[in-house]
Amino acid sequence: MSSSQIQAIRQTAQRVLGVDVRVSVFGSRVNDNSKGGDIDLFFETEKQVNNRAKAICQLSGALTLALGDRKIDIILKDANTPDAPIFDIAKRTGVQI
Repeated sequence: MSSSQIQAIRQTAQRVLGVDVRVSVFGSRVNDNSKGGDIDLFFETEKQVNNRAKAICQLSGALTLALGDRKIDIILKDANTPDAPIFDIAKRTGVQI
């Protein structure tokens, strides 16, 4: 991923979820040798997100405008989200941006 793409993702995350949000990319985009087409993103915040579905839609729409029409998979974990295996996988294999 280019530095401008990373910057756009960070700015979008902070605008939607606040300045303390952590963002990681995981999946095929972590490995430079892979030719993955989609972008898998893990957003994590210690705050409570009142409407997670709305926040995910806001992230998706803003990222599509910023990065172009490409497949973007978004996972969001806030203070009230119960643990799930996908969060562990994203943390273990992802790279924070």
